[in-house]
Amino acid sequence: QVQLVESGGGLVQPGGSLRLSCAASGFTFSSYAMYWYRQPPGKERELVARISTAGGITHYAGSVKGRFTISRDNAKNTVYLQMNSLKSEDTAVYYCNALYALTGNGYWGQGTQVIVSS
Repeated sequence: QVQLVESGGGLVQPGGSLRLSCAASGFTFSSYAMYWYRQPPGKERELVARISTAGGITHYAGSVKGRFTISRDNAKNTVYLQMNSLKSEDTAVYYCNALYALTGNGYWGQGTQVIVSS
């Protein structure tokens, strides 16, 4: 059974940090590129960051570049999103996504809520 389980969300003050984790099971994690998306309240889902299968290539949305870092541990089947210098506009539900490039097959997690507020 395929599962992507996000954790690490919560309430944080502006300027603070959080680290999100996404634990994968039920598929060959190391063969999938991994993505973090977010959906702010009342808005559409947007791409935050992506990382290649081996972790050597990363890409970030302009709004988070320099503040967020995506990483992965293929031995632990886990992808991370380190979020620093958080702003109120980072408030959203954060989702991880796995994508197998050759077929377009992919999976989604259930999401974890991040609220940045004083």
